[in-house]
Amino acid sequence: MQVIRTIIWVLILFGVLLFSFFNWNPVEVTIWDNLVLETKVPALVIISFLLGFLPTWLISRGIIWSLNRKIRSLEIAAKASSVSAAAREAEREEASRQEPVADEAVSEDAEAAAANDTPEVETPAEPEPLLTTHDTPAEDSTIEPDTAASDTDHTTDAKAVSAADGEPATGGEDTTEDHAEPEDKSTQP
Repeated sequence: MQVIRTIIWVLILFGVLLFSFFNWNPVEVTIWDNLVLETKVPALVIISFLLGFLPTWLISRGIIWSLNRKIRSLEIAAKASSVSAAAREAEREEASRQEPVADEAVSEDAEAAAANDTPEVETPAEPEPLLTTHDTPAEDSTIEPDTAASDTDHTTDAKAVSAADGEPATGGEDTTEDHAEPEDKSTQP
């Protein structure tokens, strides 16, 4: 597009130069009764051309500028709208992913209940005792704070003791104490 524009301007310039060469004659232009301007014909043609072309060109540039501003503002609004629409769509997808998971859990419970021929008896849950700030839960008081370190120490100590007694120490035997609490069998079916 730039090449075509350049070619057109070169042709216009060539035409003006050709016209100026063949019409280099003085002309008198009367502006008022006592004011007369004497100029050459090419200067008169160039001034007339510019007086007609510049206002039209300035108006077209102004229209292009205002349309570009409108386009940019619409693009920004569309981008913001698409971002918010994408966020809403992502929220919907996440919600739809979470709903089937909950539905699957309910259906698995229903399948498990249907698979068991014995009716499921639910025992009422015991209310948890309320604790004050001076009380500590019973679970916390039975667990030693250094449990993790003592587990590994018991394993190595047991291996060392068996090696000292003359028995070969085997790596397959686990002599560690199990600090896990037993599960409550009364709530399980």
